[in-house]
Amino acid sequence: MKPRSKVLIIAGSDSSGGAGIQADLRTVTTLGSYAMTAITAVTAQNTTGVKSIVPIKPIEISRQIEFSAKDIKPDAIKIGMLHSKPVIEAVIKSLHKLNTKKIVLDPVMVAKGGSKLINNSAINIIKKNLMKKILLITPNIPEAEILTKTKINSIDDMIKAGKILINLGANNVLIKGGHLNSKKMRDILLNKKIMKVFSNKKYNSKNTHGTGCSLSSAITTYLSCGKDLIKSCELGIKYVNEAIRSNLNLGKGNGPINHLNSINVIKKFN
Repeated sequence: MKPRSKVLIIAGSDSSGGAGIQADLRTVTTLGSYAMTAITAVTAQNTTGVKSIVPIKPIEISRQIEFSAKDIKPDAIKIGMLHSKPVIEAVIKSLHKLNTKKIVLDPVMVAKGGSKLINNSAINIIKKNLMKKILLITPNIPEAEILTKTKINSIDDMIKAGKILINLGANNVLIKGGHLNSKKMRDILLNKKIMKVFSNKKYNSKNTHGTGCSLSSAITTYLSCGKDLIKSCELGIKYVNEAIRSNLNLGKGNGPINHLNSINVIKKFN
């Protein structure tokens, strides 16, 4: 099987393998595409929390992006953890050189265990600059609350927050509703012309580490293969829901999802 497309991932490393670059790589690969990476930070973490974060120098992040893309041109780009203003500025400059239109930003701000992964100056430049340069931003409810400085307790609140982000310059917003206390899982896609609600069964599992990373990577992969935005979001959400449903149950805290649940294993190992 040859890869369907090429995806560049700009994100941090998760030593536990559940989120970050590791989850991104598994997602892109299981969906049949080829992944390249630019690592923005190295974290020491497991399912119970984050021990440390070691940032990569902005110049080295730029070199990873530009040198990889110079050789293998990406069809789409997924951006994850960008922990500081200098890193974001470096990424913006590199993206301008690549001129790739299909870019998805997962604004990673807080780890599943509650640890903050980004500083305030970085949040401001995401809102004022980076958000305007990408196709889609995919905040969960806590991230949307930080970006919009509002409280989100309902579907109406999600819609309001999405409209605020559009007014701030975002082209398309997918607000993920997993943090809402509801029986259904609802995610909302908005832009200036449309609003689409994706409603799915909600699986009660503590093992959801890496869902945001995986969803944004899945959407990016489908976009890279030529699917439109609504279909890419629909298929990406389905992929992650299936990965949650299988309840992998690794580790003592918030465990990872099962990316392999969504593929058929052809070869059997003796």
